[in-house]
Amino acid sequence: MEIPVVTIDGPSGSGKGTIAQLLADDLGWHLLDSGALYRVLAYAAQQQGISIEAESAELVSLAEALPVSFSTIDGATHAMLDGQSVEAHIRTETAGNAASKVAAMLAVREALLKRQHDFVESPGLVADGRDMGTTVFPHAPAKIFLTASVEERAQRRHKQLKQKGIDANFRALSEEIAERDARDASRAASPLRPADDALLLDSSGITIEQVLQKARDFLAEREVI
Repeated sequence: MEIPVVTIDGPSGSGKGTIAQLLADDLGWHLLDSGALYRVLAYAAQQQGISIEAESAELVSLAEALPVSFSTIDGATHAMLDGQSVEAHIRTETAGNAASKVAAMLAVREALLKRQHDFVESPGLVADGRDMGTTVFPHAPAKIFLTASVEERAQRRHKQLKQKGIDANFRALSEEIAERDARDASRAASPLRPADDALLLDSSGITIEQVLQKARDFLAEREVI
């Protein structure tokens, strides 16, 4: 029997990571945070002095052999590099922009494609990213494209940073999110867009619980659960 995959794509700050984690926990399935792979790659490259401004053989080689894994620590999923959590380094807006740069490189995406397929394990996988339903898992039985307005996403990110004690400028966050949206949507390699058969779900103005219920209803309708 084929292992089921649910894809959740969308722009930065849409809530896809939160929904993917909750859905995976709810179903007892594995979770793939594909965006974390690009964040870890950008961080590892910077640590090794490899430029992320242009595609290079060094960067592609690093992607092919990137020692990344995911572990649950205190109930939360952590991205691990060489066995060490790098969550504190990869969850900033700066790290997100760096990830967006390496994600625009075709050879880098191809290098990480097989790694992403390796996460498909029984009983199922919830894959969170930007091209999960269009490129990585195009035959997934259920695909969701989650979005929200730039203003709402900036407000969410601002609140998250404040809760962590990190000072942030709302206007700067809004500009960074809009800039990243434009780059992700216009890149030649797997541009950010909903799959033709994806459920389009706008999370603006509704609660996490409401979004999660809509996702559950969709999976039931597709007979995935």
